[in-house]
Amino acid sequence: MVNRNIFAALVHYPVYNKKGDIVATSVTTLDVHDTARISKTYDLGGIYLVTPLEAHRQLIDRLFGHWVDGHGAEYNPTRKEAFHKLSVADSIEGAIAAIEKEIGKRPKVIATGAKSNRGSIDYDAGRRLVNDGDPYLILFGTGWGLTSEVMSKVDYILDPIDVGTGYNHLPVRAAFAIIFDRILGR
Repeated sequence: MVNRNIFAALVHYPVYNKKGDIVATSVTTLDVHDTARISKTYDLGGIYLVTPLEAHRQLIDRLFGHWVDGHGAEYNPTRKEAFHKLSVADSIEGAIAAIEKEIGKRPKVIATGAKSNRGSIDYDAGRRLVNDGDPYLILFGTGWGLTSEVMSKVDYILDPIDVGTGYNHLPVRAAFAIIFDRILGR
């Protein structure tokens, strides 16, 4: 399986909080670990942690240092492999520019979210898209989701995960795994 034309971004800004304010959410070590491992499992081109905050970048650098160069690299070499998929970008546009620089073509952008959006595409359409050979960046919002401004600028929006229970408030790392399995799994 080679999905190196497919990238993901775990977006910490701009996203909404519970009140609907635009905020930067916290970077959590569990999200970083788990999305890195999922990215490695599905052989993605990479994952971008999107945050403009220096404190977040310092946390990510410390975490990266531990698992790639520090004791964690020796303790768990497979985690080291997964962390090589990670990059930090200060914005979504920064992640897009880095991908374009790396592969020579601007990626198409697909947003995900827990809310229904007019004109969204289902997972079969998503699977066909990401297998067309073009580069893609799939955005995952933290907090209460990507802002409407972000959603208005993307090329596609995937349908929300819906299993018929009426409850849809998954942790982002679980949604990350489910969505990649739906569009890249066998």
